[in-house]
Amino acid sequence: MNKLEIESKIKEIEEQMLLPDFWNDSNKAQSLIKEMQDLKDEMEGVGKYDKGNAALTIFAGVGGEDAEDFVRMLLDMYLNFSQNKNWQIDFLDENKNPNGGYKSITFEVKGKNVYADLKHESGVHRLVRKSPFNSAGKRQTSFAMVEVIPQFSDKTDFKIPEDELEIEFTKSSGPGGQNVNKRETAVRVVHKPTKISTFISSERSQAQNKEKALDIIYGKIYALREAEKRGEIDSMSISKTSTAEWGSQIRSYVLHPYKLVKDHRTDTESSDVDKVLNGEIDLFIQAMKEYKEQ
Repeated sequence: MNKLEIESKIKEIEEQMLLPDFWNDSNKAQSLIKEMQDLKDEMEGVGKYDKGNAALTIFAGVGGEDAEDFVRMLLDMYLNFSQNKNWQIDFLDENKNPNGGYKSITFEVKGKNVYADLKHESGVHRLVRKSPFNSAGKRQTSFAMVEVIPQFSDKTDFKIPEDELEIEFTKSSGPGGQNVNKRETAVRVVHKPTKISTFISSERSQAQNKEKALDIIYGKIYALREAEKRGEIDSMSISKTSTAEWGSQIRSYVLHPYKLVKDHRTDTESSDVDKVLNGEIDLFIQAMKEYKEQ
């Protein structure tokens, strides 16, 4: 709906609330009140997905094993942040290396206002430190990509044509690359026009994995469209860039030769790197919210 249509609908509901029999049907009354609040939120620029869940994928970028270890560090940061918020975590897929790092990992975060809090974490993150994987202890710069998308179980907002989707069924892999299921339960979905893809292996059945994969693809396309509208496509999209060509980082985590975490969009800084990496990122999240409201 456009602005005039939203305003008209809000006025219509407000007029119904003034009627003497409005509360005779309490369920209907509560539903209309919620609808009105959603419309007001939309008027204020709050997307309907902000209040819901999100899926995060973290990819290792330039930096080899250091980058894969950086993915682990970011994963721990977001898990601790989510735990402090009493949010629930469900892992969807992971590609782990032998030393505990990750080439990539995807997980769902479930709770109130998850997407609103985490959506601006999308982008390239940069780590500077003495490498624990280098015998000489030289300073190493590595990168990881964070992608945050909303939970997208409602596919009525837009429809992806079936001929734009490529769906593959494979066997789920366990530790050491062994197949833990005889049947092909894992699902990979590719959106052919953008090359956006997802791989889901967490559910027990092929149908469940397919449904979850489609939800993720819809969420990725939605986030891509929103980023294009905001002109942020270079900093958050992994679909149109290769690892070596990722855009400028949104945040740097410097552990050597000094300690500093800096968000390059808002210039917000913290010298307590350990606390930040332990999940205390509210400072950066609030700063981005205020920045976007300006």
